[in-house]
Amino acid sequence: MNTVCFTGHRPQNLPYKFNENDWECIKIKSSLKDCIEKAINGGYTRFISGMAMGVDTWAAETVLELKKAHPHIKLEALIPCLDQCRYWSDCDKRRYYSILKQCDRKILLQKSYTPGCMQNRNRQMVERSDYVIAVWNGHSGGTAQTINYARRHEKKLAVISVK
Repeated sequence: MNTVCFTGHRPQNLPYKFNENDWECIKIKSSLKDCIEKAINGGYTRFISGMAMGVDTWAAETVLELKKAHPHIKLEALIPCLDQCRYWSDCDKRRYYSILKQCDRKILLQKSYTPGCMQNRNRQMVERSDYVIAVWNGHSGGTAQTINYARRHEKKLAVISVK
């Protein structure tokens, strides 16, 4: 299958919050790009983003950027619910819809938000993938659960540590 998915924190759970110009954020994005490039060079061609703010968004944007040099790679959006971005800022919504327009495939899991729909999205991403790239601060939560799920399913895993 040669598929990669991403998991990681939303901006509010990162030390630099929403400041993507912070040096630590720039380093994380650079590490993420390096992992994606290594995956491409290793034969991975399909990339799945859960389309959340933060790491999912950065990964999707990076795949789209790398598609210019590697037109054979594909980006899929695995959308947990139609109203995923309902409470986001206008700027974040524009970014979200811009990525969606450029995706090669969009998969909607359910129409409306329900408790557990984000966790379902995370499990489905892992199940559809061979390789999981994670950005993790070492704390419990959705990213930790997704990493543990990937380990239980014996998926290849790269973890980029956040301080």
